[in-house]
Amino acid sequence: MSSPSAPSAPDPLSAPSAPDPLTRERSHLTRSRAALRAMREDVENLDISDVTANWVNAEVLARQIEERIKALADLSHTPLFFGRLDYLHAPGADRAEGADGERFYIGRRHVHDADGDPMVIDWRAPVSQPFYRASKKDPMDVALRRRFGYTGGDLTAYEDEHLSDPAEAATTSKLLQQEIERPRVGPMRDIVATIQPEQDEIVRSGLSGTVCVQGGPGTGKTAVGLHRVAYLLYAHRERLARTGTLVIGPNASFLHYIEQVLPALGELAVKQATVDDLVAHVEVSGTDTAAAAVIKGDARMAEVLRRAVRSHVTMPTEPVMVVRGSRRWRVPAYDLEEIVRELLQRDIRYGAAREALPQRIAHAVLVQMERSGEAPDDRVQDAVARNSSVKAAVKAVWPPVDPAKLVLRLLADADFLAAHAAGILDEEEQKEILWAKPARSVKSAKWSPADAVLIDEVTDLVQRTHSLGHVVLDEAQDLSPMQYRAVGRRCTTGSATVLGDLAQGTTPWATRSWQEALAHLGKSDAMVEELTAGFRVPTDVITYASRLLPHIAPGLTPVASVRENPGFFQVRAISASGEVVAACAELLRNEGSTGLIAADARIPVLAEALTAAGIGYLGPGEETTHETRLTLVPASLAKGLEYDYVVLDEPQAVVDGEPDERTGLRRLYVALTRAVSGLVVTHAAPLPPQLG
Repeated sequence: MSSPSAPSAPDPLSAPSAPDPLTRERSHLTRSRAALRAMREDVENLDISDVTANWVNAEVLARQIEERIKALADLSHTPLFFGRLDYLHAPGADRAEGADGERFYIGRRHVHDADGDPMVIDWRAPVSQPFYRASKKDPMDVALRRRFGYTGGDLTAYEDEHLSDPAEAATTSKLLQQEIERPRVGPMRDIVATIQPEQDEIVRSGLSGTVCVQGGPGTGKTAVGLHRVAYLLYAHRERLARTGTLVIGPNASFLHYIEQVLPALGELAVKQATVDDLVAHVEVSGTDTAAAAVIKGDARMAEVLRRAVRSHVTMPTEPVMVVRGSRRWRVPAYDLEEIVRELLQRDIRYGAAREALPQRIAHAVLVQMERSGEAPDDRVQDAVARNSSVKAAVKAVWPPVDPAKLVLRLLADADFLAAHAAGILDEEEQKEILWAKPARSVKSAKWSPADAVLIDEVTDLVQRTHSLGHVVLDEAQDLSPMQYRAVGRRCTTGSATVLGDLAQGTTPWATRSWQEALAHLGKSDAMVEELTAGFRVPTDVITYASRLLPHIAPGLTPVASVRENPGFFQVRAISASGEVVAACAELLRNEGSTGLIAADARIPVLAEALTAAGIGYLGPGEETTHETRLTLVPASLAKGLEYDYVVLDEPQAVVDGEPDERTGLRRLYVALTRAVSGLVVTHAAPLPPQLG
């Protein structure tokens, strides 16, 4: 493998008299950027005035053109291509014919010249796959793999691997290491240039199956999930355009941090949300005790709610009399009861059954009409179904259910709860979730996040939730069974990518196993993959953090850092907050971002100390700039974020800030593993004994 700092390295497929390889590659980059601009201009100059039949079609086409223009944007600091493949033979050719090899530049999007010939191949195309998977053991017909190094948007280096040359030994890519360790300022960036073979297998897995990725800190699971979305949109664009895709994250700060990854890959139509966003049927302004939240999040609540919904159905005791003209048609109570029981036995959604009931009653009337010699059609049946006496009977037998009002009654009325939780929740559990002061109305109630999930469950029992084509669920280990059900409803007819780390479960209801979680999600047949190679967290940092694993997730395989740079790591005993600020100032002398992570209760004290020292800082979710590179992060919001350097304040305070020790140690594990290049742990109080 040639050195990335050696631009004079020979290019075996070029003529000896040609310019040096780096100059040729820069020339190809210049021509590719010009071709991309031409592609964009062609779309901008499209005249659609004569190709649309009406204003609706014109609006749709104009919107599609606008999105295409955005997707063809040339981002000056984002490399247009990052690799090159030189094949021994033309892909797909019969090797026996001795077909000449072809050269492909691999990049974030497809670029072609004026004649339609490709200048850059989309990384998702089949011909690009060997860039990620080819090796000395299996070269996949690749003679040479070239990686490119950039400074800003300028191509400054390259590195070659002669995969089909048995004389060249396999070595670690220096450019790959540099790209992984490159300082980060601003939002999360894509990893399209550094995807590893085991990650690529997950990224390119099919649309029909659900994949669950267990990955420790720094294994790239979030990036893998986002790149899988990008791949699926490439391979199944029309289908997913109809059904939709959604990325679900743990909080708004996390979603803001990752929101630029897919647009950088040319994908602009993917929506983002938190679980709370999905179930926002009511305004959330209250909180639960940990015990109440665990019970409300338990899957047993689904059956309690189902019973409560179905309890609104009452068996008819009076016949229905339908008057049409001079004739009266009578449907006896026992026939009505048979219709109601049949609908209940079918176990269809409450609202769907309620809509079907008047049609069933009308059909019973039509049968009588036909027996008397009449010949009614569908219009007559619809008219009978709308008859006032039929409507009155339906309202009495199968009344409408308001989901929020039902949950309000369940949490406020002890007798109503006891009637439907009998044999499911014991008396103590029922007491725990009952409101001490029942609210008078839906609007005045102080709903908790767990209450909103219950309302969403009832909403689905009444009317089917719309299903998407694909859902990515990140930091999934923190969801309750009822939250998994809420997400699962959004992909009943689609697939999902589930991402998480059992060791980072920081809620009292955190999942104990992926098999259990996937069952609640409705995806028991999902494939579970484990990523154990750490690319982000330095060796010394992940080794220190892994001391907690036997106490928080004894069955998990520790992450093994594959980085050659061990990173910067120190544990410092301090006596005052000023020394924490000094540690931040020290790390800010380095290039890149710095995060100061602390227990939530310590944030005001540290904020005051930073201000007094004249050091500017941001909050989680705010985008770092070259002027302000320090973020003050409450430990409760650190999950999923990453910084070049981290100062972790008072580990024991992080543990003490949670309702139980295991959750606290898991929160500490998260905080310890946010650093990419260096970590300083500061403490005045003793360290948790689990850290040794």
